[in-house]
Amino acid sequence: MGDLLLVRHGETAWSLSGQHTSWTDLPLTDNGRAQARSLAPLLTSHRIGCAFSSPMKRARETAELAGLEHVRVDSDLCEWDYGGYEGVTSSDIHRTRPDWFLFDDGVAPGPPEHPGETPEQVGARADRMLTKAEAALADHEGSVVLVSHGHFLRVLTARRLGLPPSAGALFQLATGTIGRLGTEHGRHVLAGWNVRPGS
Repeated sequence: MGDLLLVRHGETAWSLSGQHTSWTDLPLTDNGRAQARSLAPLLTSHRIGCAFSSPMKRARETAELAGLEHVRVDSDLCEWDYGGYEGVTSSDIHRTRPDWFLFDDGVAPGPPEHPGETPEQVGARADRMLTKAEAALADHEGSVVLVSHGHFLRVLTARRLGLPPSAGALFQLATGTIGRLGTEHGRHVLAGWNVRPGS
């Protein structure tokens, strides 16, 4: 059975400034597009059986520039819904909530269409996506690629390794990088992380 290859989208203006970005549909910066293109040789070194992407522009553009074809768009790959913290930096949040930590505390409520998600809700969504990825691994030869967002992929990694959603805090993931989740002796393992050309 193949691996799960996790691709965090390339840089955007808000990932550069540290603003929380979930539903705000930003494009990649020029640097973000270069990051995405640089992933193509890393991905072609694997046999790809299937690829999924978040519906957000930054993820779909990354998938395209990285050379992925026949990508299935899946809303379960969207970023953590940051609710009232959309567009806000962690340093701004800490001015009023100095002990706030996303993976433990979740977010402030947002508008009705984006109320925000708890860590447990993100974990449940990650579990749904992992079920789909497992089915794709069984149906296709090769690895399955998931193109998504930093915090969501961190929670998904924790869940894949049998950890609670809050353990996503342990897996810092930079823009324009690849993580690889494989198996060893029948158990899920972290086989590569924050991989980019030359690393």
